[in-house]
Amino acid sequence: MSENPKHLLDTTSESTQRPSKIAKTVTESEDHSDEEEEQQQPEKPMIPNPKIQRYLVAIEYIGTRFSGSQQQPNCLTVVGVLQEAFHKFIGQPVSIFCSSQTDAGVHALSNVCHVDVERISKRKPGEVLPPHEPTVVSRAVNHFLQKNEGDVMVIDVRCVPADFHARFKAKERTYFYRLLSGPESLSTFERDRAWHVPEDLDVLAMQEACKVLVGHHDFSSFRAAGCQAKSPIRTLDELHVSEVVSNPYFPSIIERRQNNLTQDDLHASSNKSETDLPLSSISIDDKARSFNGGTDLGFGIRRGHRSFVVTACARAFLYHQVRLLVGVLKAVGTRELTISDVERILNAKTVTAASPMAPACGLYLGRVKYDLP
Repeated sequence: MSENPKHLLDTTSESTQRPSKIAKTVTESEDHSDEEEEQQQPEKPMIPNPKIQRYLVAIEYIGTRFSGSQQQPNCLTVVGVLQEAFHKFIGQPVSIFCSSQTDAGVHALSNVCHVDVERISKRKPGEVLPPHEPTVVSRAVNHFLQKNEGDVMVIDVRCVPADFHARFKAKERTYFYRLLSGPESLSTFERDRAWHVPEDLDVLAMQEACKVLVGHHDFSSFRAAGCQAKSPIRTLDELHVSEVVSNPYFPSIIERRQNNLTQDDLHASSNKSETDLPLSSISIDDKARSFNGGTDLGFGIRRGHRSFVVTACARAFLYHQVRLLVGVLKAVGTRELTISDVERILNAKTVTAASPMAPACGLYLGRVKYDLP
């Protein structure tokens, strides 16, 4: 049965102002983990039905209103909304299987799922028609999704063989985690989109901590209660912290000046003072001072935050692994933990040794990689 799009999101969503505590008991919603994926498993041989087309569908969504991606009774979920849109498009119910299950409040720049569709004529019930082209599927499903708040959008569709499984065929998953650092309150436009950390973050120390955690390890210290994975051993192919542009939507005064510079201006700028140089010429420390009160921006201009992104890549993750990793990295950035503490936590092989995990709001599933046919 399709989900009711008017169901409200569970009011127990996590605050963006403080880290989450690790659950000691497993509830129904927590069975749908945000990063837990088992290693690839072989499927039983299938006899393809030529009348049914399997589509690989990439979707993006804002996870704030949803109780997770996977379908749950009496809850608004990503899969529930997507299945309803497909039902309205083709006139019959479908089952959708996601590559990665995300928890309540977690977002996706690109999650991938597969769905089997049999195209039956609406004018002549019972008559099977050739499958829709992927572009038709994308446009039609998005049409119905936009009528349902627009928090989910199809970004790509491809026809795949009947035995292609979105979860088990995945070769790599990439997660991003956004942190905004600075004493100012979080902007309305960033609410539920990032973890606000009032303190300054030492990005160099965080990067050193990443070197301890990347690679092949027993990640029992970064495995939340309720994890159903058979083994805590995982290979973390990439773990990195980057400082990025704080506001990607609107240019600052300095950026506008930079964009207006001609080639002659660029040559002439070598003789100008630092305040006249392009943004790229100004150090991160200088930009940080502008966020922390070193620059008068004028009345009515909101002071921004320094923006950091943690990138984590692996074939499979444990339950809440990324959020627990970010919790430790944040503690290193605020100097609550040292690099030696990170080593101790990793070697402890118990989740009670880790820092409180980061809230769901800053986590984004960025990409699921495949070897497509």
